[in-house]
Amino acid sequence: MSNEAFVLLLGALLAALVIWAFRRLPDERWQFLASVPVMKDSSGHWRGINFTYYGLLTANALAFGVALLIVLFGALQIKTPLTLAMILVLLLICLPSARLVAQRVEGKACTFTIAGAFFVGIFATPAVIYLFNSILIRAEMQPIPMIPALAAFAIAYAFGEGLGRLACISFGCCYGVALADSHPVLKRLFDRWHFVFSGKMKKISYSSDMEGKKVIPVQALTAVVYLLTGLLATLFFLQASYPLAFVSTMTATQAWRFLSETMRADYRGDGKFSAYQIMAVGAISFAVAVSYLEAGEIIPVPDLFAGIEAVWQPLVLLILQVLWGSVFVLFGKSMVTSADIHFHLHQDRI
Repeated sequence: MSNEAFVLLLGALLAALVIWAFRRLPDERWQFLASVPVMKDSSGHWRGINFTYYGLLTANALAFGVALLIVLFGALQIKTPLTLAMILVLLLICLPSARLVAQRVEGKACTFTIAGAFFVGIFATPAVIYLFNSILIRAEMQPIPMIPALAAFAIAYAFGEGLGRLACISFGCCYGVALADSHPVLKRLFDRWHFVFSGKMKKISYSSDMEGKKVIPVQALTAVVYLLTGLLATLFFLQASYPLAFVSTMTATQAWRFLSETMRADYRGDGKFSAYQIMAVGAISFAVAVSYLEAGEIIPVPDLFAGIEAVWQPLVLLILQVLWGSVFVLFGKSMVTSADIHFHLHQDRI
């Protein structure tokens, strides 16, 4: 399979997924995946814990991003155990940051932010690579090339966040401004292409009372921008244009992050510019600086087939499944809803 065919196939599969998601996920039907009874009350009903499609789609996004990262690292001839160790360290840093940064910026205990986790990750990743390289050099092993590795991480992030926006559509968070309150240009632009969310349990309903209203589909726009950026950057990466892949991914995703904040209606913190916009500018500046400082390093030639072989191993697939399950439980267990469950028999079927 050629590099171009790989990217085209990936793009076709993702296009089919997002088209379905944009049509279905705003509906109330696609918020709750399951309710698990945990305690019986005096009336005979059960109190239940809700598990959401938000968790399912977030787990899908993260597992896909990690799998693609393993492919790209494998294409660089980086050993799979080393790749998995780096991913584990970064996940231990970034996953808690998703909640901690949101608490700091938005002042809410039961919320998450991928933007905050990414901002922490963009600074942590070079440090982790330097740490691993210091160990590898002492062991007289080949160090990890900085810019190609950062490009791989940036690409994985673009895909992960792009697919993660589908989770936001399901939950009704990260929502856009109502068309009725938008600039006339935006009204005309999104008069046909917009979202209408249904369901009292969606965040857009209980936080902003915008159920049933036409809103700018900012989650869909973000998904499209990030996924297209990821596809193009993957092609750059497989052509060994690592600095271009890294800087273009960081610039496109974070520039859109800055712009899209102006189209969102949910609370983004106080001030003229949100904390996430400031983070976006900082991330772009950091990416350009790192690319300049590491411009003289040796550039490896990528091997796509080696990358596919790296991920297509029983142990790697098992680890991805464990990661998927852990993320689903962490992000899928609803903290803001509960369920009252009643069971009964179908007497006519006994």
